[in-house]
Amino acid sequence: MKQKLGVIVALLLLVVGLLPAAASAEETDPVYERIQKNGELVVGLSADYAPYEFHAEVDGKDTVVGFDVSIAEKVAKDLGVKLRVEELGFDALLGSLKTGKVDLVISGMVITEERLKEVDFSDPYYTVSQRVLVRKDDVNQYNSTADFDGVPVGAQKQTLQEELAHNELVGSEVTSLQKVPDLVNNLINRKVDGVIVEKAIAEAYVQTNETLAIAPVEFENGDNVTAIAMSKNTPALMQAVNQSIQEIEEENLVDQYKKEANDLMFQEEESFFQKYIPFYINGAKYTILLAFVGVLFGMIIGSLLALMKLSKNKLLKYLAVAYIEYVRGTPLLVQIFIVYFGTGVLGLDLSKLVAGCIAVSLNSGAYVAEIVRAGINAVNKGQTEAARSLGMNQKEAMRYIVFPQAIKNILPALGNEFVTIIKESSVVSVIGVSELIFQTGVVQGASFKPFLPYVIVSLIYFVLTFCISRLLGFAERRLGVND
Repeated sequence: MKQKLGVIVALLLLVVGLLPAAASAEETDPVYERIQKNGELVVGLSADYAPYEFHAEVDGKDTVVGFDVSIAEKVAKDLGVKLRVEELGFDALLGSLKTGKVDLVISGMVITEERLKEVDFSDPYYTVSQRVLVRKDDVNQYNSTADFDGVPVGAQKQTLQEELAHNELVGSEVTSLQKVPDLVNNLINRKVDGVIVEKAIAEAYVQTNETLAIAPVEFENGDNVTAIAMSKNTPALMQAVNQSIQEIEEENLVDQYKKEANDLMFQEEESFFQKYIPFYINGAKYTILLAFVGVLFGMIIGSLLALMKLSKNKLLKYLAVAYIEYVRGTPLLVQIFIVYFGTGVLGLDLSKLVAGCIAVSLNSGAYVAEIVRAGINAVNKGQTEAARSLGMNQKEAMRYIVFPQAIKNILPALGNEFVTIIKESSVVSVIGVSELIFQTGVVQGASFKPFLPYVIVSLIYFVLTFCISRLLGFAERRLGVND
């Protein structure tokens, strides 16, 4: 009897001993496994939101810093992996998370009911309060939310501030923009009379711009918490992140992280141009690359589409027409999102730059197709007939006779397309490609100067387009000499 009892006890102990292992085996998820397998935690953020995340020079190198970045570093360290920061527009953060482009979003994101429907949030790590930033001369006019009836105010798109503007500043005229520096620029230039921002952001702008002030306005639902966003059904990752947040709270690390961020925000530094010109140079390189790739592959795609549209094969013709009409009838911004997020849904992990190049090329191809088609049609039909009379088939006549003459006809239009793409490529900044407009946003966020960065980038765009136009004009004149 004792032997049987001993066997039963031993079996019970074995089962109890296996229970934690079984439970831990269940407490896992694909995202957590992917992080451990890659040895890398990919965190998405919008680095134009000091002191949460912004660019600063650290040890002579441009670095994304801020107390959100410090929290991300803590989480990555606790997971035993490296941290990789992915910069995106704020609008694109949750889309990137849902399509697997990033593992976590740590970007001063407030928990809302709408966001909870799409993603899960960790335990809160910071309590935020909202303030209204106004011009210093107007600060005495606004003492409560009721004073904003009929007043134009600004707020960042898809944020708690936007909700407060609509729900508590009743009667106000709300302008919603993607970036806080653009909102502050509107405030300084009297396009709006108030901007709702978080307290830390408002204090930073007041400290760097003596024409601004914080209105003594209190919101009923203005105090909220920020948390880390992650994909739904990720229990293992959620547990690990919450453990890191618990340690941050116990050791009071947030205050330390904030102090480090503030020191970097207001560090003594060289002049504006000395510090930020490298950002513009880097952005110009990416802008030129996007335009070059867009026109190059746009010419290839456009030429094929033009030949398909001119073909006697009805299927090829209808396919070309459908593609051209669809692409020309939809915004480039939508096409960029479709390529970037759509490839993620299909399991293709394209980088931001590659996705941007593909989207720009596909868009350019539709326009170049019409340019090429018009150029081919402009060649006298007698040229084709002459080629055929010499024994050339249709393919040879097109290749050796018609196409060379068409290229000469379409060169001015292709030049205009190149100039257009240089300007339109700015749209890819929403997915974090570091071209000129993206870098301008970075400079705005780091310098707290909302207007000057745009003046500089406008001059750079002018120089680029002017030089390219002159080069194309020179090429046209040389071709004219050959006539």
